[in-house]
Amino acid sequence: MMLTVASEEIAGSAEFRHLHSIDGIAIDLRYATPNNFVGRDLYSPFDCAWLHVQAAQALEKVVAWLRAERPGCTPLVLDALRPQRVQEQLWAALEGTDLQMYLANPARGSIHSYGMALDITILDEQGRELDMGTGFDDMTELSHPRLEDGFLAEGKLTARQVANRRLLRTAMNQAGFVGINTEWWHFDCGDRELVRRTFRRVL
Repeated sequence: MMLTVASEEIAGSAEFRHLHSIDGIAIDLRYATPNNFVGRDLYSPFDCAWLHVQAAQALEKVVAWLRAERPGCTPLVLDALRPQRVQEQLWAALEGTDLQMYLANPARGSIHSYGMALDITILDEQGRELDMGTGFDDMTELSHPRLEDGFLAEGKLTARQVANRRLLRTAMNQAGFVGINTEWWHFDCGDRELVRRTFRRVL
């Protein structure tokens, strides 16, 4: 049986922490604005600036690592908790296109819907996003980490862009986050199958 909790209930739950309780991060939830591939705010009236407490603790480790290794750089959270109902809207928006490969089927469940995934990048000392070679939610092969070496050799990504992506991955991996092959910005906190089996999905 799937364990669930309504979006409206998580503010009173000890399982979740608000992003504003995490020191040293910047927040720009793109799906709470029109600045996303659908072109509209998908989150209002819900507050989706939440993470499961385990993911929040791991994000604090990212902050600490960057402070030590790249002083002045700041994690920028682009997406955190994404309720099931929003995942369904995104899935529907891409129905009939090849781009659905970039989304978890809502029937199976996105790890975002458990508060255990982050879309994230890094701000430099001047508060500018590091150049990763593509923007967030760029649904092309240029966003695929597993293809970076080839694109570097072809001159489609620069050495600096690849180094910036590797910096992000190193910061996230050392805190227990796991990246995926198709999006440089997406990281799961721990094992996704374990999350799906044992955590509550936010509806």
